[in-house]
Amino acid sequence: MKQIWIVDDDEEMARAVMLMLKLLNCSTRHFLNARSAAKELLDGNRPDLLILDISMPEVTGIMMLEFIRRRATWKNMPVIMLSSEATDVQVDQAMSLGADGYITKPVSLDELETMMKSMFKKYKIPYQE
Repeated sequence: MKQIWIVDDDEEMARAVMLMLKLLNCSTRHFLNARSAAKELLDGNRPDLLILDISMPEVTGIMMLEFIRRRATWKNMPVIMLSSEATDVQVDQAMSLGADGYITKPVSLDELETMMKSMFKKYKIPYQE
């Protein structure tokens, strides 16, 4: 079972995404902020896929993405950005910093499944349905 972390200060949205991921046979963890997720990474824990909300207080998803991509240990960890907005500038910035995908809220099950499978294929991570 794949471990997916969701980093989003919007608890309702995170619960919805977690429910969808459970329907896709994944285990999930939710972090309300980037600092707590970063601490888990630094403690040696790591998900198979990370879903990061862009707009969070204090440490944004973009800042967290930069933190992750600066370290060789996590360069091969799939990261999907999540946002209620999808301006070209925002998407381009996330992708140029190393995001593997970008999903806008509200998230659909089909979109999430397609993106997740694409990430696992890209990183050659076996996926069992």
